[in-house]
Amino acid sequence: MTALTLISKPDCHLCDVAREIVDTVVADLPEGQVDVEELSIADDAELYAMWWEKIPVVLIDGDLHAHWRVSADRLRTALTESARA
Repeated sequence: MTALTLISKPDCHLCDVAREIVDTVVADLPEGQVDVEELSIADDAELYAMWWEKIPVVLIDGDLHAHWRVSADRLRTALTESARA
């Protein structure tokens, strides 16, 4: 199973857009293929220190996939390739 982590914060328009893209892409994939976790920089000082100026951030299996803007096509490709590996 592929792990996708969305790092965001409350009241963040770009985070809301990224969340919608993640939800849409994951819904199109086979059930159980991707485990999605959302973390907030507002709740974690370490995450804040690492990512505050780049949110929203998408990690796939712990590796940086995207920040600021998330492309649905690029995310779908990455998740599909991750499932094949």
